[in-house]
Amino acid sequence: MRVEEALRLMGGTIMLLGIALSYWINPWWLLLSVFVALNLIQSAFSKWCPAMIFLKKFGLKP
Repeated sequence: MRVEEALRLMGGTIMLLGIALSYWINPWWLLLSVFVALNLIQSAFSKWCPAMIFLKKFGLKP
C-alpha cells in the first residue's frame, strides 16, 4: 500500500469513527470529522498532510 491510499483509508476511518461517536456518545465528536475533512481539503491543495510523516515512518512508499 502506498502513502496516498493509506491516507485515504485513515481519513475515511477516522471520519466514520467521529460520526459513530457523535451518534452514540456526544454530538461534539463531530468536530473530529470536521478536523479530518478540513485536513483532507488542505492536503488536496498543498500535496502534504501531517499524517504522511507517520505513514512514511511505518515504511509505506510515497
